[in-house]
This record gives sequence, structure tokens and C-alpha cells, in this order.
Amino acid sequence: MSRMGDVLAGFHAAWEFESDSVLIRYERGIRTPKLFQALGERRVPLEAIAGVTLTRGKRGTVVLRVEPRPGADPLMEAAAGQLKESGDPYRLVLPAEREVLAEYYADELRGLLTESGPADRFLVEPPKGPLSFKAYDGKATFDGRTVSFRWFWTGASSAKWKAGDQSFSVGELNGVEWRSPEVFEGHLRLLRRETGASAVQADQDPAAVVFGLGYGPVHESLPFAAAVLSAVRTSSPVAAVPAAAARRDPADIAERIRHLGELHQAGLVTDEEFSVKKAELLAEL
Repeated sequence: MSRMGDVLAGFHAAWEFESDSVLIRYERGIRTPKLFQALGERRVPLEAIAGVTLTRGKRGTVVLRVEPRPGADPLMEAAAGQLKESGDPYRLVLPAEREVLAEYYADELRGLLTESGPADRFLVEPPKGPLSFKAYDGKATFDGRTVSFRWFWTGASSAKWKAGDQSFSVGELNGVEWRSPEVFEGHLRLLRRETGASAVQADQDPAAVVFGLGYGPVHESLPFAAAVLSAVRTSSPVAAVPAAAARRDPADIAERIRHLGELHQAGLVTDEEFSVKKAELLAEL
């Protein structure tokens, strides 16, 4: 670039051009997409960029966009093409009167790009942890090493209650499947190395949480999925880690036994399943 630190400001974001990267700072205004606000800022190395485009936008605007290389950004890999155009973090929308300036920066960027094709590793940093969000049937948390699902009795299926709360080391995982909450059957599913893709519906799969009714919004669940995916790609496989055996809150155990009893009375849990699961819960005290 001509000078390190040059800044091009548009709607919702400002791009700062460095000698080896583009630093994207997102605004926090009420009109800014929530995903952008959640991301805060992102540094995109030039080696992560495959191309640059400048096109006419809507209502007297132009759109400057950098095209990330496939496999370079965990956020875009997790999104798998499901983001709406307005939610694309690589678009900078500008007033049409800045078209000449935008074209200048586009040309400058093109002249610095040397890489193309899929990247062999993630080049853009994932969202920072720890991360958590509420899905429809449980709360998902990730501390950088372990993904945990804690089921809500108001939304979780009997299959998930039978399985109990879940914890997965990133070393157990092979990937992440994110289905946008803005479409039917949105969910976050963890893909395990031993079992691979699951044919079980997400609401019945203890390795998945489901979205809906405002739960698991894009700005919360997608950064979460990207952070987990990045950790999975950089981890070494380890033996499966069983659910945490640490002592738990007796009140929590009592509530779970009560709900298990309701499932049993409703005929959703057999006598044998009730006895086995109750014993497991009592053993956690």
C-alpha cells in the first residue's frame, strides 16, 4: 500500500490497510449487523485474500469486497455459504462518491496479492473465547479446550435427558456442522472422529443443540462454531473424554431426577432406563 495505516471508512466498518494485512474494525451502532458487532475487529492477512472486487451497490453505494481463500477463515468455513449478503464481514459498503478512492485501494490490494486457491490452514484468527450461547434446548459453552452442552428441561428431548449433559474435548472432534437459525432446522452439531456424520435429527442428538424462537442467533452461534472449528483443526486426537465426574450441585441433581421421573410417568422412559439414569445421577453427588 502507499502508506501504512491508510483508512477507508464505510457504512458499519472501517478498513485500515497495513503492509501485510487489512484490519477491519466494525462499528457498534444500532444499524450495524449484530454479527459485525460481535466480531469487533478482524485482521485479514494478505495471504488469506484471493481477490478484490468493486461493484455498484444499492441506493447510491459501491461495495468493496475482498474474497477470502477457501479454508483461510474459520468463520467463513463454519458459515458454509449461509450468510446473507448484508451479513458478509468481507463487504465494505461506501457512498458512491467514494468510488474513485475505493477503486484506488482495490487496485493497490490486487497488486499485493500473491496467493490463490485453497489455504492449507486457517490464516485469519478465530473469535476469542471463552464463548457461550443459549440454544433452544440447552446452553453451549466453549473454553478453548472443551465444548459443553447443558440441557434445558423446558426444551431438551427425552433422548438428550437420558444421555445427560455432554462434554467434548476438541481432540474428540472432527469438525462442526452449523445450520443457520434463519432457516428451517437450524442447529450446531459436533462431528466426532469415531462416529463421523450423524443421521440422527439434531433434536435427538446429544452432540447437537437446536436453534429456533430466537435461540442460537447468528451473531452468537456462528462465532462459537468458528472458534470450535479452529480449535479442532489445530488439535491432536485424544481418547474420548466421558462426561465430567466432578461433584455437582445437589439441587441440580434433584431437579434432574424430578424431571426424569416426569418422563418415566409419561411413558417416555422405561423402568430400566429410569433406574439406570437415576443411579448415574445419584453417583454424581
